[in-house]
Amino acid sequence: MQGKGIIKFFAIVLALLSFYYFSLTWVVQKVEGDAREYAKGNPEKEKAYLDSVEQQPVYPVLNHTYQYCKSHELALGLDLKGGMNVTMQVSLRELVKKLGNNSPDPAFNQALTNAEKAQVNSQKDYITLFVEEYEKLNPSGKLATIFSTQDNQANLKFNASNDQVKTYLQDQANVAVKQSYTVLNTRIDQFGVAQPNIQLQQGTNRILIELPGVKDPERVRKLLQGTAKLEFYKTFDNQEVYPILANIDKLLAAKSKTATTKTADTAKAATAAKDTAAKGDGSLLGKLGKGTGKDSAAAVGKLKQQNANPLLSVLTPAVYQGQNGMQLLPGPAVGIARLQDTAKVNDMLRSAEAKSATPNNIKFLWDVKPRTDAKEKAFTLYAIKLSGAENGPVLTGDVITDAKADVDEKGRPDVQMIMNSSGAQSWKNITAEAAPSKAAIAIVLDDNVYSAPNVQNEISGGVSSISGNFTVEDTKDLANVLKAGRLPAPARIVNDAVVGPSLGQEAISAGLLSCVLGFVVVLVFMVVYYNRAGSVAVVAVLINVVFLMGVLISFGAVLTLPGIAGIVLTLGIAVDANVLVYERVREEMALGKSLKQAISDGFKHALSSILDANISTFLTATILLIFGSGPIKGFASTLMIGIVTSLFCSLLISRLIFEWMLEKGWDVKFSHAWSSHTFKNANYAFVKNRFKFYAFSGIFIAAGIVSIVTRGFNYGVDFQGGHNYIVQFKDSKIDAEQTREAVTKYLGVGKAEVKTFGSDKLSITTNYLLEDKSEDADAKVESALTKGLNEVSPNYTIVGRTKVDPTISNDLKTSASLTVIFAILVIAAYILIRFRKWQYSLGALVATVHDALLVMSFFSLFKDALPFSLDIDQAFIAAILTVIGYSINDTVVVFDRIREYLKFHNTKGEATEVVINNAINSTLSRTIITSLTVLFVLIVLFIFGGDVIKGFSFALLIGITFGTYSSICVATPVIIDFGKKGLK
Repeated sequence: MQGKGIIKFFAIVLALLSFYYFSLTWVVQKVEGDAREYAKGNPEKEKAYLDSVEQQPVYPVLNHTYQYCKSHELALGLDLKGGMNVTMQVSLRELVKKLGNNSPDPAFNQALTNAEKAQVNSQKDYITLFVEEYEKLNPSGKLATIFSTQDNQANLKFNASNDQVKTYLQDQANVAVKQSYTVLNTRIDQFGVAQPNIQLQQGTNRILIELPGVKDPERVRKLLQGTAKLEFYKTFDNQEVYPILANIDKLLAAKSKTATTKTADTAKAATAAKDTAAKGDGSLLGKLGKGTGKDSAAAVGKLKQQNANPLLSVLTPAVYQGQNGMQLLPGPAVGIARLQDTAKVNDMLRSAEAKSATPNNIKFLWDVKPRTDAKEKAFTLYAIKLSGAENGPVLTGDVITDAKADVDEKGRPDVQMIMNSSGAQSWKNITAEAAPSKAAIAIVLDDNVYSAPNVQNEISGGVSSISGNFTVEDTKDLANVLKAGRLPAPARIVNDAVVGPSLGQEAISAGLLSCVLGFVVVLVFMVVYYNRAGSVAVVAVLINVVFLMGVLISFGAVLTLPGIAGIVLTLGIAVDANVLVYERVREEMALGKSLKQAISDGFKHALSSILDANISTFLTATILLIFGSGPIKGFASTLMIGIVTSLFCSLLISRLIFEWMLEKGWDVKFSHAWSSHTFKNANYAFVKNRFKFYAFSGIFIAAGIVSIVTRGFNYGVDFQGGHNYIVQFKDSKIDAEQTREAVTKYLGVGKAEVKTFGSDKLSITTNYLLEDKSEDADAKVESALTKGLNEVSPNYTIVGRTKVDPTISNDLKTSASLTVIFAILVIAAYILIRFRKWQYSLGALVATVHDALLVMSFFSLFKDALPFSLDIDQAFIAAILTVIGYSINDTVVVFDRIREYLKFHNTKGEATEVVINNAINSTLSRTIITSLTVLFVLIVLFIFGGDVIKGFSFALLIGITFGTYSSICVATPVIIDFGKKGLK
């Protein structure tokens, strides 16, 4: 074997890296365990403990901080950790209506309604559907008369064509989606969850949000769906505000010291504090002067030791090192606080003492982004000046007609803001007042300060340039924020899934158990069947799992329950390659070759089959990764990485171990006495009986198609829309039918489907109020459900919730169908390229379609006959694609042997049918054993993997069974019947 040194080097490096990334997760678990022990069940104390060690070195030798280790630990998906997954859809109807100035035109308003209805069953975007509907209702109508205004002439002329209007609306829709993304990205920071995730769903008006560990889903829903509020405020200068903050600080200190004294003493202390504040607190500035002035984290650390300053020990005043010591920075920024201290500052500024010392026209708001010059995450506090009789902003965002990222005359990133005529006049007056003192105007969205630029000159004409220490990305974000006030396109929740922590912990336990048992089953089978060679496969599989987990963590992949299923399946695939090699070695030894030569030739001759088989499975996993969503992506990424690590371990690590054993003089056996002759000299008439196989498959599929047409499927909530609840009862004897009758009273007849979900849980799906777009619709559904559940038993907990809008469910079904078709075509194309004959490609195509139809037929025929759910959902589609990939895996092994036999045996004058039948029999041992190893781990996954993936694992189980059958009894007969002469 060549290159052993390089292989050993890479193996050692990969092992060290894997253990390193493993160790980061272990350190995080240890620190969090210490926090739980310290808090003794108090979540606030636990959070305070973790906040205190966030920047402390916790990793031995390398001194990584807790924050670093936490950001690099193995991330768990919502189905394992618990939390909330939300899909927000920007309301383009509201956007178009606003851009059309709420036109009363009947055709315009009817087109809006028709487009919204058509979108449920169409793959076209809303803007395209709206334009099409308008042109149907008013063929000669000009949309420009509705949308073109004096303010948007730069983008849309009065004489623009309908196609130009369509382009304009699509551009505005893209802007609105990006604006919503920017706003939502800011809002999710308020939930205080670890590792939140927000993504734009490319090509749609949807935004995906994951909030692991969120505690209050209802608060999340309200906050996410709130309309963006953009406002402009005057500001106070730091010189004006510092005495007020010092006064509050003294009052809070006095309160702390005199909490048990008389009210008179408290008042006296407060008066003294006010007198001190009026003169300015030079002593505090002196204390700050002892620090560096630049190192805000060090200043905060020193001030924390001063019990006399409760506010200013956590809020560092905005100061700089001047010639005469520490000086107050000019501008609206009045202080800096660490992220974990912002809540404390808010509480103190809202206290009665603070209110008594603060003028009514001051409002304190935080910067939206953390400071970039602080060692740890810290935010700036601004002093906002409230204006007018209502104490509000000086201007609101609805006056903005456009905003865009730009560069100034020196090439520095800035933002150009354009206002309408009324806004321009107001802005002129505001900037004229602020310009003499170079005062700042704060741009505030959802009570977060995005920018507070100083006004240099009076601005007339409504066009302003906002500059600062911006990056290009900063200017894009700010431009989106400014346009958020102009285009009120509300985002509503169309997909909402909540997983309770108990359900997540249950999933973790089930997943770990299935992984361990799957490994044990593989270990036992390989050793029992392949003797000492089997133990080599076991070592290779164990190393493979270590490498797989290490790579997953290093890539920042999120481990989901389907991802665990991918790991379990990887165990089977890893052994699959070893089996192909071992069977080939046994064949080589049967030809009289020495053990060393047989092992060398076995690896060499099995390589083609192994690569073809794994590449085909890798292709289907890639398609899943591209077109799947959420947990399905987790399954796909795990499977893809598992295939790569499996190939490395099966082909290279195993080979190294064998050569080491041979060098040591070990007697390596590849079978026991009882297993050495399995399927030897098999001579089954597969080719002769192919028409019987055609008949069996044809009858089963025909029955399935009839069932699909007449009875349909049990669609999961993500394919039919609706609300789904996982309800756990303390009384495990709750009857599903009894529960259905109870909840039907409140949800309506035919609007509730109740199924068992494990021993103590029920899955309840309903389309009650599904079309209701009001904000309290979800609450109404849950209220009706709980009334019915209370009639059955008061001892229950809703541990999981899912809501899917009909529009998104239709998109998912269409996307799933196209994904399956695309996968089949891709694999057929790969087989054509690999085997260079269309007959092989046709056989593979027929076999994959056959397997998909058989599984679908099974799920329709037996949808209500089994004691667990056979739902058609995204997980089912993942299973179908995996089955297709594995079916091709198996088929390629057979095709490879057929090609080999046709090359060497046709010269003997044997009939093609005979040669092919002999080829199938010669590889029967490999086909059966490779399938058995995968089936063993799938059976473990089905039994012990948990209720959440039971339907998924069952689809894999029957799919792999059908796939093994089709590779021998369907794919091969097809290439015979379509290529008797072309194969020679």
